Amino acid sequence: MKVSHLLITGALMLLSALCSNAEVRISGEGCPGGSDFEFKSVPAPANNDAATKAQFTLVDGERDPNGGDLAVLHDGQLPVEEDQPAANFFFRAGTDGGRIALDLGSVISVKMVCTYSWHVSTRTPQVYQLYAADGKSSGFTAAPKRGTDPESCGWRLVARVDTRPSNGDDGDQQGVAISDPTAGALGNYRYLLFDIVPTENRDAFGNTFYSEIDVIDANGPAPTNTKNPRDKPILIAFDADGGKYQFTIDASAAPDLKEWADTKLRPVVQEWYPQLVALLPSDGFEAPTKVTFRFRNDMADTPAAASGGRINLNSEWFRREREGEARGAVVHEMVHVVQNYDRAQRTNPDAKPTPGWLVEGIPDYIRWFLYEPETNGAEITGRNLARAKYDASYRITGNFLHWVTQKHDREIVPKLNAAARRGKYTDQLWKDWTGKELLELDEAWRKANEDRLNAMHPKVGQAKTNAGAK
Repeated sequence: MKVSHLLITGALMLLSALCSNAEVRISGEGCPGGSDFEFKSVPAPANNDAATKAQFTLVDGERDPNGGDLAVLHDGQLPVEEDQPAANFFFRAGTDGGRIALDLGSVISVKMVCTYSWHVSTRTPQVYQLYAADGKSSGFTAAPKRGTDPESCGWRLVARVDTRPSNGDDGDQQGVAISDPTAGALGNYRYLLFDIVPTENRDAFGNTFYSEIDVIDANGPAPTNTKNPRDKPILIAFDADGGKYQFTIDASAAPDLKEWADTKLRPVVQEWYPQLVALLPSDGFEAPTKVTFRFRNDMADTPAAASGGRINLNSEWFRREREGEARGAVVHEMVHVVQNYDRAQRTNPDAKPTPGWLVEGIPDYIRWFLYEPETNGAEITGRNLARAKYDASYRITGNFLHWVTQKHDREIVPKLNAAARRGKYTDQLWKDWTGKELLELDEAWRKANEDRLNAMHPKVGQAKTNAGAK
């Protein structure tokens, strides 16, 4: 048995390749969503490969009812966005994966097996073992259930694949190609078996979104590439901090915003993302190093939203606000990428949820008091004083955090962020770090704002009294 050196691209970790009398190579690569599954070392998905007409069988495990059936794995169609359940096959949430078998109809010379996935965060990496068989061995079982070692019933282990990254950047599109470049083929097989496991079991959402499975016949037709049903993507790629951070802006859905994104948004991202990482550190944490910004036309009234290392931008809203709040909104969403509070659910089984007002308050504190303080966008005024409470979220909570920072603890925001990132936020932390209970701070902050507003604009009654005295 020969085992090749693995070709590892980007942040992917590909563990091992095994096959009797063969030298197997696994090539794995990630690329930004919107790139039509175009990789440097992995072939683009094909629509005329041997899997197209193969019979796919769910041997073990449950299909998630929110996803597509097995047909989506070999229909030659690709998802057009990162969260398109019906265009992907994935096992039911909370389950431990399962097994999928392919019957190619006859023994062929299998040149390559490729698998493709696309989602955000932990539902993108691929973790599976690939077995193959010609079906001629004595005692061969075509559909071995979990608990039965396939090698005990006529199968050969071809490869172990694990593309979970070492640095936490799970998302984007991923492609894996399993081949034997020395022999020119993996072997002569009719059957393939994928034993698929989740990428994590700390929550119910570790089952990968598989988009396509290709099997290339060494004696078959040249592969014809599958393309997403859309025009060539309009991408702006750039980096920051000497290449440490890499960004892609996908303007395919809003070509008219490409120039603005390149000349106005790009400099903000390059300058501020590294600053945000520095502002919100914590021990043992590395912020995502790849971030994709994508304009979308289906976001209704939501200006922008972040998920993992991806930020979606509402095209219509950005057209209206490109000279107004657009750049500040992106700074807010980049803070969410850096916060990465979902990490706690994967690393701490006893993680406490971070309250939503703090999750949104920290980005608005940074946006309004550090990025664009001159706009006074989070000012407490006579109009919103009645709503001024520490947990009012967004701008108001941002104002509260700024006041506590100025009056009590300059490092309160980084400390709160680090605690939330570990799933250890509690209200007691305010007392520990400032000497005052959260409600005491809230009361003092409101009183300070009332006094300030009264000094600026005396109450009407007092104004009338002063006028009478004159």
